[in-house]
Amino acid sequence: MNAVLRSEEIDRFRLAIRQRQWERLRALLDTVQTTNAFHRKRLMNFAVATSLDDYVKRCPLMTKRLLVQDRENFPPYGSNHTYPLENYTRFCQTSGTTGPPLTWLDSRDDWGGMLNLWQEIFEAFGIEPGEDRLFFPFSFGPFLGFWTAFEAASRIGCLVIPGGGMSTNARLQLMLDHEVTVICTTPTYALHLGAMKEQSEAFRKGVWALRRIVVAGEPGGSQPEVRARIEALWPGVMVLDHHGLTETGPVSYQDPRDAGRLRVLEDAYFAEVLDPATGREVLEGATGELVLSTLHRLGSPMLRYRTGDLVKKCYGEDGGLCLEGGILGRLDDMICVRGVNIYPSAVDGVLRRFAEVVEYQVREVRQGALLDLKLVVEVPLSVRDSAAVAERIALALRDTFQLRMDVEVVPQGTLPRFEFKARRWIKELR
Repeated sequence: MNAVLRSEEIDRFRLAIRQRQWERLRALLDTVQTTNAFHRKRLMNFAVATSLDDYVKRCPLMTKRLLVQDRENFPPYGSNHTYPLENYTRFCQTSGTTGPPLTWLDSRDDWGGMLNLWQEIFEAFGIEPGEDRLFFPFSFGPFLGFWTAFEAASRIGCLVIPGGGMSTNARLQLMLDHEVTVICTTPTYALHLGAMKEQSEAFRKGVWALRRIVVAGEPGGSQPEVRARIEALWPGVMVLDHHGLTETGPVSYQDPRDAGRLRVLEDAYFAEVLDPATGREVLEGATGELVLSTLHRLGSPMLRYRTGDLVKKCYGEDGGLCLEGGILGRLDDMICVRGVNIYPSAVDGVLRRFAEVVEYQVREVRQGALLDLKLVVEVPLSVRDSAAVAERIALALRDTFQLRMDVEVVPQGTLPRFEFKARRWIKELR
């Protein structure tokens, strides 16, 4: 297709998306400014916006700190409710990864809207109703996590199998016995499942029906090194990344034809990628903070919510907004070591290049005003020259970050394991 015509087609697509987004956002604003105490106070001086551009100029940014303060002022659920409390039927709680856990309530319609988004994701992932069997190998608890995925899969006609309260070996056996075709988990636990499979001759020789691994909860699903490790442990299986937040719901998903990026669900979100320093929208190809306005979750809406997620803005072939490389990290996770800015996801990407690394831990060692990083790396018992492994890892880290980090090698089984979000970075004082 002629490049000019292609550009015009994409421009028309972007214009149509923005028109739909503005129509939905305008209707949402009309409602929340009347019935939602939290947003009515925030938008007290908010003049009537006439377009998305006008909305961006007039609507203030929203932070998690505002939500925390609102919960403290109006315990236990806060005041961000468009309906009376008796209209809310679902209770969730944030994981507490980036601050105190927050309770979250959803109306029946809002919950159903999130199930619709998951149905869209499952269709894109090639999940077949009536054929696929989905396994969820962890305990849900109050965290939103895959609850909506679990219910959406059941609603479209797939067999869904919960795996809470089981050992990893018991889960592997269940996957074999019931011919599980899809598992939904974190990248960390997908790696652990695969590693445990390889340690058992019976599991190694098992006939596996698995064809998809849907990952979320951590940045690794879009990192080539992590994906390659998972796919090496599960030959023939496609790893598919997804990202969402308790505060917003499912946000983006990987296009199976393009493993390097996540596609934003733009009919459900007005998404901005802003320079954290200036607050201005970044250009295509630049990195910034993902800011979301929910267009579908009317009961507890987010309006220009700073997610803290660091992303690289790009567009798909049809002009859809995408996040190159998935979630690159979190702004509040970045640390500065002797003048070098380091994100945990970047360290993870380096370590996953090494087949010998089974698990790892990063210790932030602070002596007065000085901060250093020490890595504790777990390797299989079969590794004979652990000093050589440590040296190769230290060299790779130095080449990547222009910074020397101490690397200690410990035998397999030394470090903790994680079923959901891994907590590998710990602080030490000396």
